Amino acid sequence: MNVSGQMIRVVVAKPGLDGHDRGAKIVARALRDAGMEVIYTGLHQTPEQIVATAVQEDVDAIGLSILSGAHIPLFSRTLELLKAEGAKDVLLFGGGIIPDADIATLKEMGVSEIFTPGTPSEKIVEWVRANVKGRN
Repeated sequence: MNVSGQMIRVVVAKPGLDGHDRGAKIVARALRDAGMEVIYTGLHQTPEQIVATAVQEDVDAIGLSILSGAHIPLFSRTLELLKAEGAKDVLLFGGGIIPDADIATLKEMGVSEIFTPGTPSEKIVEWVRANVKGRN
């Protein structure tokens, strides 16, 4: 549940040209199995499409799965669009093939958390629950 007592709502998205969505589907399923409402946007989404979905669906969080190496511009654009839409309270987290050296940069930009390959799905579920509950 989020702070208003509603079911936690999460968009899981695959931005860019990356066509490998197994990890995103595993995370989406784990969140759904944990009782969250998950909107999976499918492959090849633009940050504009992802943010529009998040705003329309009034979600608590967005999880981006990025394997293409374009993580910094894709996260940056998503954060920019969330701010422009007045949705700064939507948590943005992600995962995929992201070099350790870039994780600190992404967090400084405003990405809440990054999960790298091998992270147990239970850890992601726990993190989403704890961080959505803690929002103001």
